[in-house]
Amino acid sequence: MSKRHLDFDVVVAGAGPAGIVAACIAAEQGRRAVLLDMFPGIGGQIWHGSDEEPATAQARRWLKRLHASGTQVFRSMTAIGVPCPHTLFAESPEGAVEIGWEKLIIATGARELFLPFPGWTLPNVIGAGGLQDMVKSGWPVAGKRMVIAGTGPLLFPVGANLREAGAKVVLMAEQTDWGKLIGFGMKLPVMAPSKLFQAMGFQMKLLGVPYRPGCWPVSAQGRDHVESVTLTTGSKTWTEPCDYLACGFGLVPNLELPNLMGCRVENGAVWVSPNQETSVPDVYCAGEPTGVGGIDRAIVEGKIAGYAVAGRIEQVERMRPAREHARRFTEMMDSAFAIRRELKQLAAPDTIVCRCEDVTYDKLRNYNGWREAKLHTRCGMGPCQGRICGCATRVLFGWQPESVRPPVFPTSVGVLSEMGDGKKN
Repeated sequence: MSKRHLDFDVVVAGAGPAGIVAACIAAEQGRRAVLLDMFPGIGGQIWHGSDEEPATAQARRWLKRLHASGTQVFRSMTAIGVPCPHTLFAESPEGAVEIGWEKLIIATGARELFLPFPGWTLPNVIGAGGLQDMVKSGWPVAGKRMVIAGTGPLLFPVGANLREAGAKVVLMAEQTDWGKLIGFGMKLPVMAPSKLFQAMGFQMKLLGVPYRPGCWPVSAQGRDHVESVTLTTGSKTWTEPCDYLACGFGLVPNLELPNLMGCRVENGAVWVSPNQETSVPDVYCAGEPTGVGGIDRAIVEGKIAGYAVAGRIEQVERMRPAREHARRFTEMMDSAFAIRRELKQLAAPDTIVCRCEDVTYDKLRNYNGWREAKLHTRCGMGPCQGRICGCATRVLFGWQPESVRPPVFPTSVGVLSEMGDGKKN
């Protein structure tokens, strides 16, 4: 099947809150906009499944505006390459597609950070957010014993949702200590009062569940699946029986497409100007790729990007105070939930770090960088293309990926052969 070519004024890659808001605003300003996402449903991780049955009033409002704006929405469409300037190459259920654009907004969200420890590859050791999505999709957990471990505000909604689904949450382990948590909580009434009330609501749903700050997993045990997890506070170590270990150490931005475009990245996030434009002209970025800051930041940055690509600079100026406030909240959160030193030392010599290629910690620690380790061990060269081990090795060794090559996601040879030189058919 020959590739199709489509042209739009504005292309938005990623249909989470930031992408939905950006596409909606751009279309409302008269721009021909398209919103594309690799998944069948739009909404991202925060508004998961919202296009079918919006879970919140906020999601309902934006989905209603999106549908009324005239934005075209392409589902199950994955951007995998940039064959020439102002063109994305994507794979859809119908085959290869070239999408030409005048302005591009990248809103590709974030994913969970996993850190290796003995037993982390056992079945039923699952990312906290990933398990939450599975339960929302109908995965049965009623009566199952859950240990939730990691760091960040995500642990509370995960615990509350699992409990509502009938799971027995036996422990919530937060690696950040009480001192930092109290300092973070004291700033919430000023910085984000809505977050404070939201947190209180989750805590009410979790009454009776032990919550241990300054606590983290050191190993998981089991035969065919996880049967227990060993945790420590540094001074005390014990083992909790469990059927699932939901474990996540925060979120990391999805930077594959920005890196492929050549966008400047600083401190693990895409650098953007005050109007959300990247270092590449006509390429904008909004939401988690610019720094993980939650839904409020995603929405305000989506608005700014949407107005900016439409040339509505006066609207952009009005949004800048809200943007700066959201960024200060991000900095506060990053400081409160920074990964502690002990978590970087959990892996044993035989602990697998690259799950795709079965590369152990012992094989990696003698190399000086990501490229050298890839060449000698194939770390990061499996199906996930380093999305798990790349983030882990950045925490463990301080390594940075040196290049991104198309396709940024796995694709068929037939579709890849259509990429060609980027000329229109």
